[in-house]
Amino acid sequence: MTPLVTLAVLVAAVTHASWNAIAHHIKEQLLSFTLISGGGALIGLATALFVPFPAAGAWPYLIASAVLHIGYYALLMRSFTLGDFGQMYPIARGTAPLVVTVLAAVFLHEVPGGWQLLGVAVACAGLTGLALWGIRGKDARPQWPALAAAGATGLSIALYTVVDGVGVRASGTPLGYIAWLMILQGLVIPAYALGKRRSALVPQLRPYAARGLLGAALSVSAYALVLWAQTKAPLAPIAALRESSIIVGAAIGALFFKERFGGPRIAAAGLMVLGIGLMLQAG
Repeated sequence: MTPLVTLAVLVAAVTHASWNAIAHHIKEQLLSFTLISGGGALIGLATALFVPFPAAGAWPYLIASAVLHIGYYALLMRSFTLGDFGQMYPIARGTAPLVVTVLAAVFLHEVPGGWQLLGVAVACAGLTGLALWGIRGKDARPQWPALAAAGATGLSIALYTVVDGVGVRASGTPLGYIAWLMILQGLVIPAYALGKRRSALVPQLRPYAARGLLGAALSVSAYALVLWAQTKAPLAPIAALRESSIIVGAAIGALFFKERFGGPRIAAAGLMVLGIGLMLQAG
């Protein structure tokens, strides 16, 4: 990974955490993701007019990725509705590289080395700490539905990361690939919202329009940077480095949403980042 690729992935990590924070801040999650995904589709349409059309070999991956992204949006909406941003975001992001490591070992016979196995163990310990943090007293219980939604979100991230890593390389045009991905995935949630809210939708969207469209621009920028990086370097180190957004997301939860962070959550988030860093050593 060159310094330029590394910088691009780090900027994408900060940008990604930022748009997720905007999505969480708009409490009506259907409205939030209608604006973000719909805004992304508009950006994709405008971009597609000026960039090359993706090669034919990329389209199966584009379609599969769009389906996975729609599922990802639905799961992310669910986790943000049920849980704290500072807990749900790190769990969703931290799950992805762990799943990628397991899938690579089982299906691609890429058995992890000693450093990577240690990284998986450390990251799992941090993930468990984040999931269980906040239990207070004998009557407190983990938020199992929220944790399940966040974990499933991480699984969807792992799947579309691999699909897009192959698809963008087959496309011959990273900008064309991201433009059409935004178009394909971005129209479903607005269409669902329109069918559900009908004439009430536009008035309901209006108060959140500026924030939602900013979130859309940040979302497209973040993933465009990652897709470009995936054409320049192997997928595994990019996926691991991208999860530095875990610390950004946890800090946003504490600073802007006034969620209690505390020593246990700091330690758990730190363990996750350390584990991901150790997994990076395998490359």
